[in-house]
Amino acid sequence: MADLQKLYDAVLNGDQKSAVSITKEALDEGCDPMELITKYMVPAMDEVGRRFECEEYFVPELLLSARAMKGALELLRPLLAASGAQPAGRVVIGTVKGDLHDIGKNLVASMLEGGGFEVIDLGADVAPERFIEAVQEKKADIVALSALLTVTMPAMRRTIEAFEKAGIRDRVKVMVGGAPVTPQFAREIGADGYGENATAAVALARQFVQAAHP
Repeated sequence: MADLQKLYDAVLNGDQKSAVSITKEALDEGCDPMELITKYMVPAMDEVGRRFECEEYFVPELLLSARAMKGALELLRPLLAASGAQPAGRVVIGTVKGDLHDIGKNLVASMLEGGGFEVIDLGADVAPERFIEAVQEKKADIVALSALLTVTMPAMRRTIEAFEKAGIRDRVKVMVGGAPVTPQFAREIGADGYGENATAAVALARQFVQAAHP
């Protein structure tokens, strides 16, 4: 019998190999994929986030845990899709036009996946039109915009304005983040929220979903 506590530990400790093998074993024994995610994997990533906030974990540990979670999720995704299970929400994420930095954005994407969200990652240097297409095509609930350069921050405002022109602004919650971005800037450009780091972004995304489905 698979020891599912070890799945929690494997994700927490960033042990991808163990996370994948325990997940395989659990599935072979007929465990419910959704239960593996909600009872063991998401709580493990929540604990990773807590340790990061307390400075017990740093970016390397965060990345290893996210990778372990991702490895296990790849086995579960096809089964979840077949069963019709719904993700916590759908997030379109990307670094805005003109900005090629994606390390922070990749970390946020991984942590959102770890939090049970379906993530559509558009990469870096993403034009407003691509964000709009992805929102419409994937029926996203949330858009996460990242910028690492002061000179590319105005592209966040232009992207939100493009959402308004396209008539989709009311359909999605927009959160922004990145080294030069501040809560004040987020308010000025009409974003719905600001995530200081990856764990804050996950907490914010959960708030948006809970508010939409109380």
